[in-house]
Amino acid sequence: MEDREIIQLFHARSEEAIRGLDDKYGPACQRLALNVLRDPLDAEECVNDAYMAVWKAVPPAVPSPLFAYLCRIVRNLSIERYRKKHAAKRDDSLTASWNELEDCLPSAHRVEDQVDARELTRLLDRFLEELPRQDRLIFMRRYWFLDSCRQISCLCGISEKNVSVRLTRLRKKLRTYLLENEVYL
Repeated sequence: MEDREIIQLFHARSEEAIRGLDDKYGPACQRLALNVLRDPLDAEECVNDAYMAVWKAVPPAVPSPLFAYLCRIVRNLSIERYRKKHAAKRDDSLTASWNELEDCLPSAHRVEDQVDARELTRLLDRFLEELPRQDRLIFMRRYWFLDSCRQISCLCGISEKNVSVRLTRLRKKLRTYLLENEVYL
């Protein structure tokens, strides 16, 4: 089923819309939630909550692309659930991939070093657009979908070490790119 058909079903308030969404994007959403939560039951619940959020938002919203819209909801709900569940613990499995980017992005805690969030987003989008397709895929799978290097290596058909080396080079490239665009880290 195509995205526009699924959205039409949402606009018609048909429960088939949820089935279409789950059939088309369910496995990807489950994997994303599982990468964050590491608990299949919590992941399933977050995905179901995301479907309900889409049900409530469409209409009037007409998300395009639907997959990105849904993934953002799943990711945000999963991170929120993770933070609630691990609030008093020092478990940093969620932040492991983000810590890798720490030296590449401005601190959110120092006002003098902050860049307007929209400008930083624009620069990151442009940086990603300029990358070769496979490097962009590796970067996004690691830092947005939170896949492990092993998962990325299987997806891309390259060694885990190659993924790790490429991620290191991409972080250095991002750091240089941001400095050239006057984002001071």
